[in-house]
Amino acid sequence: MHPPVRHHPFTRSSEASAHDPAPGPPPNDTATAEPGAEQAGRPRGALSWALWDWGSAAFNAVVTTFVFTVYITSSSFGEPGTVEAQLGWALAAAGLLIAVLAPVMGQRSDNRGRRKLWLGVNTYIVVVLTAAMFFVQPAPEYLLLGLVLLAAGNVFFEFAGVNYNAMLNQVSTPASIGRVSGFGWGMGYVGGIVLLLIVYFGFISPDVGLFGVTGENGMDIRITVLVSAVWFAVFALPVLLRVPEFRPPASAARERIGFFASYGRLGRDIARLWRERRNVVWFLLASAVFRDGLAGVFTFGGVLAASVFGFSAGEVIIFAIVANVTAGASTIAVGVLDDRLGAKPVIITALTGLVASGLIVFFLHDGGQLVFWTAGLALTLFVGPAQSASRTFLARIIPAGREGEVFGLYATTGRAVSFLAPTMFALFVTIGGEPYFGILGIVLVLAVGLALLIPVKVEAKALD
Repeated sequence: MHPPVRHHPFTRSSEASAHDPAPGPPPNDTATAEPGAEQAGRPRGALSWALWDWGSAAFNAVVTTFVFTVYITSSSFGEPGTVEAQLGWALAAAGLLIAVLAPVMGQRSDNRGRRKLWLGVNTYIVVVLTAAMFFVQPAPEYLLLGLVLLAAGNVFFEFAGVNYNAMLNQVSTPASIGRVSGFGWGMGYVGGIVLLLIVYFGFISPDVGLFGVTGENGMDIRITVLVSAVWFAVFALPVLLRVPEFRPPASAARERIGFFASYGRLGRDIARLWRERRNVVWFLLASAVFRDGLAGVFTFGGVLAASVFGFSAGEVIIFAIVANVTAGASTIAVGVLDDRLGAKPVIITALTGLVASGLIVFFLHDGGQLVFWTAGLALTLFVGPAQSASRTFLARIIPAGREGEVFGLYATTGRAVSFLAPTMFALFVTIGGEPYFGILGIVLVLAVGLALLIPVKVEAKALD
């Protein structure tokens, strides 16, 4: 049993109704629910919902971070520098499509009560695209196919994520939303580690993997993406089978309109948000900045470990595993504090810790690997809680029935500033002349996001 909520100077009472039910364990899959009960405070399916995060690590960790993108930027596909640039353009095009389409796709799933349907459709499109990467052989003529599959996968993965995040209120109560969000995010980290260990030792270790697959013709990587597709397909099923479909509340019912007319409605909705709930808009902007800094911590962490602290390739993988376990555990644990204190204090504490840890890494970079193992792991300790609490902060203040639309804006604003951390990293490296100066670029992005967040007020839901 979790102890009852105690009021605190940083009280969460303004983030939730004064009539919230007493906190208890996160909702589970054994709870019963009548149609619409999830909107009435008796949700079900938190574990099933979180398993989607566990399964999505197949795309996040294997496809876009550690395996497939490394594979298609190898010398087998073209000249070094050229293939990386082409990858960048492909992902930029994907980001543009996401920024333009995500809010409208979320809005339409809200209006039609088909949030779970579109989560399923977009998820299994990603599964098919991931499986199709098996056909990308290590030759220049296959580069375009690989880039198209990767870019399309990113687009549909973000569309799925919009609906997935929008379901958070369906599988939690105001008293448990932080624990449920943290549990889901932590499951994503841990699922990524489990799958990476399976594919590394099973297929792509320097020696022949446990299953006897060799690297000839890229077969180790190509089998890995097939395994990843099956992994995502299996672990995405529980949320689709156990969590009830979203039903828009009567107060949020809206006339169905055409796709292009949805942009006009979106513009009016944003204008209304600006007039009546300006804090929502400011939070979207602030979170876009600091979320890009959070992404930069993992994007450039391995680069810094190798180039500044002398980690070997194997040591980088070991650090990545420990870092993800640390991030996952802290995210699950801090979810309880999110429910007790509110999301904003958690985010501010996490961002402050990130800035401090980043500065320690910078100023003590001559201290060797011990510095990176301690201060670097401290960085990962704060990343997950900041990501999870950002999601819960927004979920608590979104008007009922508008979750998909606003989480679509959440995805859009994040994509709109996704250049910040890479640009600042590169700029500071250029100015300082050493790779470790890039740490200051990431710290600056995090600090700016923190500064933008501080004046954002915590409000209860309104704008019905």
